[in-house]
Amino acid sequence: MNLLKSVKVGNNTLKNSMVMAPMTRSRASINGVVGDATITYYTQRASAGLIISEAINISVQATGSPLTPGIYTAEQISAWKKVTEAVHEKGGVIYAQLWHTGRVGHSLVKNGELPVAPSAVAIEGQQHFTMEGMKDYETPRALSTEEVINIVQDYKQAALNAIEAGFDGVELHAALGYLPNQFLAESANQRTDQYGGSNENRNRFVVEVMNEIVNVIGTDKVGIRLSPTCLYNSIVHQNPVEQFTLLINELNKLPLSYIHFMNIPFPAEHFPHYPVDSVETFGKLTHHPIIANFAYNRETGEAELEKGIAKLISYGALFLANPDLPKRFELNAELNTPDKSTMYGGQEQGYIDYPFLN
Repeated sequence: MNLLKSVKVGNNTLKNSMVMAPMTRSRASINGVVGDATITYYTQRASAGLIISEAINISVQATGSPLTPGIYTAEQISAWKKVTEAVHEKGGVIYAQLWHTGRVGHSLVKNGELPVAPSAVAIEGQQHFTMEGMKDYETPRALSTEEVINIVQDYKQAALNAIEAGFDGVELHAALGYLPNQFLAESANQRTDQYGGSNENRNRFVVEVMNEIVNVIGTDKVGIRLSPTCLYNSIVHQNPVEQFTLLINELNKLPLSYIHFMNIPFPAEHFPHYPVDSVETFGKLTHHPIIANFAYNRETGEAELEKGIAKLISYGALFLANPDLPKRFELNAELNTPDKSTMYGGQEQGYIDYPFLN
């Protein structure tokens, strides 16, 4: 079974081709510090070939949702070090996903500060969770050019902090409508400086961040997550095939661990210019290993690997509910069902109490 075969990614030889996808769990303290339950959560799932952590805020400004972890204070770094040490003791490999939410936040979560974004364009048709309940999105504050340059350096420092915390590498979260994805999309980026106005300029922020991270932590320790067909958080691309082809050509110049594609479905009748299959369209353009993601199961994940483009498949909710997912796939055993009501926030229930196989 291809899913259970060892594969080399970056500097690590993984025990199988199954990746635990990054999933926001909102179990950190109000100060963004993870605790003992998070240590248990990740060590329970150390049989994954690769664990990609939940999204981790790179700075105070980056934070968009309550009770999400950070990696910008000594206390946060120390807490993550306990997680990575425990995962390594179980023979696991773990990357940190670096996160800046941009306009996907609310001033109620940000000590009264407005969210920031490439341009002052609000998310429409959605609401954001705050400790005071669901709220309409606010119009974000547009970043100055100098601020954009500073955020690139924030990513650089966060990558250094992740390595200090013992992570084997980092993944830039450039998908699902968060800040890097906002720079990529015309619907969120109306800038006229070097970070907007053309495909090359809209790609610039992501390219600069990736270059800085690779330069500071080294070869084969950096991945990136992309979602070329994502419509969530008011993200729309005018010409995604052209733009992401240019972006991948730039990423091909870097010694990356992998590219992680979210193959998100979309209404084709409204977006006929979107690629039907992001993994197939863009995966063929790179020499980097491809991780494919989005609602795969045992059979469809195996079928995706058999196509020969993706080398790994990432699983989100299935790993959330099945800490021993590789063993269950090996035995074709019954799977636990994820409890959606406990996915975001709470204590141990729905977090570290999912049963293993007997």
